[in-house]
Formats: sequence, C-alpha cells, structure tokens
Amino acid sequence: MNKKQKKMLKRIIVALVIFFIVLPLPLTDWLGPVYGLYLEFALFLIPYFIAGYDVLIKAFKGLGHGQLFDENFLMAIATIGAFALVFFPETQPHMAEGAAVMLFYQVGELFQSYAVGKSRKSISDMMDIAPEYANVMQDGELVQVDPYEVKVGDEIIVKPGERVPLDGVVVEGSSQLDTAALTGESVPRIVEEGAEIYSGCVNMTGMLKVKATKPFEDSTVSRILELVENASEKKARTENFITRFARYYTPIVVVIAVVLSVLPPLIFGFPWSDWIQRGLVFLVVSCPCALVISVPLSFFGGIGGASKLGILVKGGNYLEALSKVETVVFDKTGTLTNGTFNVVAVHAESGVDPDLVLSFAAHAEAYSDHPIALSVKEAYTGEINREQIKDVREESGHGVRAHVDEHVVVVGNDKMMKQDGIEWHDCELTGTILHVTLDGEYIGHIVIADVVKEDSKQAIAELHDMGVAKTVMLTGDREEVANAVASDLGIDEFHAQLMPADKVTQVEKLLDQTSEHGNLAFVGDGINDAPVLTRADVGIAMGAMGSDAAIEAADIVLMDDKPTKIPTAIKISKKTMRIVWQNIIFAIGVKIAILVLAVFGIANMWMAVFGDVGVACIAILNAMRCLRIASYTKGNR
Repeated sequence: MNKKQKKMLKRIIVALVIFFIVLPLPLTDWLGPVYGLYLEFALFLIPYFIAGYDVLIKAFKGLGHGQLFDENFLMAIATIGAFALVFFPETQPHMAEGAAVMLFYQVGELFQSYAVGKSRKSISDMMDIAPEYANVMQDGELVQVDPYEVKVGDEIIVKPGERVPLDGVVVEGSSQLDTAALTGESVPRIVEEGAEIYSGCVNMTGMLKVKATKPFEDSTVSRILELVENASEKKARTENFITRFARYYTPIVVVIAVVLSVLPPLIFGFPWSDWIQRGLVFLVVSCPCALVISVPLSFFGGIGGASKLGILVKGGNYLEALSKVETVVFDKTGTLTNGTFNVVAVHAESGVDPDLVLSFAAHAEAYSDHPIALSVKEAYTGEINREQIKDVREESGHGVRAHVDEHVVVVGNDKMMKQDGIEWHDCELTGTILHVTLDGEYIGHIVIADVVKEDSKQAIAELHDMGVAKTVMLTGDREEVANAVASDLGIDEFHAQLMPADKVTQVEKLLDQTSEHGNLAFVGDGINDAPVLTRADVGIAMGAMGSDAAIEAADIVLMDDKPTKIPTAIKISKKTMRIVWQNIIFAIGVKIAILVLAVFGIANMWMAVFGDVGVACIAILNAMRCLRIASYTKGNR
C-alpha cells in the first residue's frame, strides 16, 4: 500500500469502530424517541464525515464543473437523503444505512485503488528492465554514466549480475545472459565475442565488453517500455462500450430515481418517505463503478500477464481481436523454420566443377545479408575477392545479378531463369534451389535446406485444438518445399513461390473468406513482412528481440521465436475476454435485479450497498485473475 492508501485505511478503520459502537446503542430507550433519534443522527454523522468527507468535497467540486452524474455526486445525494429521512416521522430511521453506504463505498474505493495499484505494480515490476547506468572506461577507471550519454560505437563494460544497458555486440569476453524479462524464458543464453546482445538482459557469469550499436532511446528496452506504457491508451471495443454505457446509463437511472421519488406521492398520494427511500436505493445501485473499473482492469491484467511470457500486446483492442481469430497465416522462413539455411548439395552441369558453381554463386551473393546468401557464402571455403565484383543488382523474389571477374553471373530461382530464357534442370531433392548461370549459360544449381523449428508442429496442433478453423502458410519458396513443410506440420493450406506483394494479395483473399465476426492473424518475422502484418486483422511479429521493424509493424510482438507462443497468446486473449464478459453480465444482472426490487419497495439500503460495493469488489477480484494468466497458461501447456 502507498501512503495515500494507508491514510485512507486508517480513516476507514476509525470510522468503522465508531460506527459499530454506535450501532447497537438503545438511545431511544434511554432518552426517548425524539432526543434519542436526534442523538443517534448526530453520532452516525461522525463516522459518516470521517469516512466520506472527501467524497462530499469531490461531489461539491463536481457540481461547479458540471459533473452531475459521477459516482461522488450519486453517493453524496444518496447518503444525505438517507440521513434526511429522519425528518419524516412516519418512517424508520435510516442514519445507520446512510453511514454504512458511505463507509462501504469507501471500502470498495480502497479495494479498487489497491487492485489497480497491484495490477500496475505487477507490470512495472515485470518491466523493471530499464538499466540505471552504464560502465565506461575514463582515464583508466571504470565510471558509471547515464545510458543516455553512451554513443553508438562506444564500448561499455557489463559486470556479472548487472543488466545490459544498451543494444550492442560483444567485443570481448563470454557469459550467460538471463533474457527472461524480454522473452519470458528461464533458460540462459550463451554469448561470446561477436554475439549481438540486447538491453534489458541480465549478465549472469563472465564480464563482457560490449560495443554499443544503438543509442539508449532506440534500444530494445526503451522500445518495449514505450510499447507497454502506451498499451492502455488503445481501448478494446468492449471498454469503449462500457464507457459509452456509463455515460448514458447513469443519467437515465438518476432521472428514474427522481421520478420514482416524486411522482407517486404527488399523483397518488403515497407516503413520501417510502418512495424517497426507493429513489435513494435506486441512486446507490446506479453507480456503474463495478463495470467502469473491472473491465479496464481485466484488459490491463491480461496485457500484463502476457508480457510476463514475452508476449507484448500493444492494446486491449488487439487482445480482444486476437480472441476472435479463426484463421492464422504464417510466413515460412524464420517463423515456422529456423531461417538458418545450409547448402546440402551442389549439382553442376557435365564438365563443370561444382566448386566453380559455388564460387561464382558466393561472389555474386557477397553483398547480400539474406539468409540464403549467407548460407552460400558459409559453404564456400575459399576467399571472396570483392574487388572482382561489380554491378551487383538484387531482384526481389527472384535472385541476384553481378559481374564477377568480367563474367556475368546470375543466381536465382525458377522465375529468374524463365525471365532470362534459360533452360534449367529440376532437382529431386527437397529444398530451395538456386540456379546459377555464367555469361548466359546454365552451369548448375545449389540445393539449400531450412530446418523446421522444434515446436512448430506442436503450435499448429494447439491452434487446431483450440478451435482455429484454418492455418495457412505463405512462402516464396518452391512448391515442393512448401508442400513438404505443410504436410509435416499439418497446415491446412499453403501458397508457394510468392513475391512480397503476392503475400498481401493472398491475405486479402483469406480475409474475404473469414466470417463476419472472425479475424485473421498473420505471423511473420516483422522485418520483411511489414505490409502483410499491417493488412491483417492482427499482425504478430515473432523473434522480435532487437528488431525495430517488428515492434513498429505488428500489433502483438513475441520477443522470442517460438511458434508455441502464438496459441499461448490466443489462450490469454480468450481467458481475458471470458473474465470481461463474466463481470459485465454479473454486474448488470445484479444491478437490474435490485433496481426492479427497489421499484416495488422490496430492496432496502443494505441490498443497495451490496448492489454497488459488493458487486464492485467481486468484479474487481474476478478481474485480478487476469494477473495470474501467465501461470494459468503455463499450467495448461
């Protein structure tokens, strides 16, 4: 509890003690019905003002600002009205109820404040990954400086037990990193010289010298913190509905309460005290705080619980959209497969040395960072002479052209061969086929294979088990490769040999096939798939630790590259939405029931207290279950 909450708790305890001392006193027996009644009136005012003076002040200020229908105004009118019934001799005194309404309303407010604070603390503790300092060498001594002062290219020292302050590359040392704050995974990651590391991770064993590759404001930890802080601004449709509902519902109920209190006595001559009491019950019950607090708290808890598992949701609207997903579309390379290609065969034409095919291909791909190009260069054991390479031109989705040692070399797929009018040989091996031509002559092809991730099959199975209607894979790879991967994983549908623009077209077709109330999610690596991530109902970028493009383009960011995090994210969204609708149905149902009972004079002020404070506390308790979603999901994996 913070200081404000502790102060409020002390006030409530003092008020409750006085209230329960006064409550059983038989004052009317000691002092007579008149003096005893007015003394009881005065005594109950003491706990009333101790507990609720701030509510009365806020209600008075709200009147000055035109806020007639907030909960402070409703509580003030209802409780003052309960005390005012003392001036109607024919009715039973209601001072105790008036004081109790204010007391228990404040108990509910304290509980609500604690619940919201606990939810925020849960997220802030989990996201407490912002480093306070960075170690730099100055005049031969290690000095702690603000991470904002470190520039790109500066070298920093990260000691064992310290949090990595900036994204960078290890230039000296080896260690194990705890990445749990970013990815939700407890298994340490081993790093050594040349490895990329990200801010927010904890160095566990050895000392590391790291060269900063990004300023602190652009680092992984800064981007994540910004994402989480802004998540609450993007409200779900259900949240917006509740806000609009409260805006119209409360004034309507207040008008009904006034009509209920005034018209029957005026028109039919019914007792004023009876109908004023019914109107007061109406006012107390009309407070929509159970909905206004518990629904946003549920979304806030769901987002926080997901973050603990390394699933960053940019807002409640995306969490709600994810719960309605019926089609999940995957990019293949780097999403369902590791994206780490290996050359498995080099098939040269008759009379051509296979090493020559690999050599020309490696030189042509020398300036490319594409995973396929990297695998070709890694397989070539010779030295690449960049001075021999000129006029390199990459053709997206096709391949690369280059002048190598005065020869024109083309390395590409079937489409590139068709485009150049080259006859090529197909291959019986499953994998990505790179055809190589030299001065317009076909000299052979290279077979490259990508490895399917260990948990991809489990992820697809879980998606089908939870009711996802269709899983689809999109890839620029060959038909045979795509078919082999899709069959192995149990994917319902696949589309191969797609250009980047073709993926958007396919997603639009799949969106047209999705039902009116269903959504489509696209899962990609977030770097090459930004247009598709944006076009889908829900864009999910995975393996995004350190990737600015992924964090920018996607609605949901998975910090590691495990496909099983996708069904986990959907489970969290469905669980959150169940809790949200439980609260909505429960709160509205109980309130309507008590409001109807109040019209017929059956409901009393104590029932009204339960209808407001009791329902709010139960709804908030239910909403707080969202904070435990992370452990719930792990237990159901």
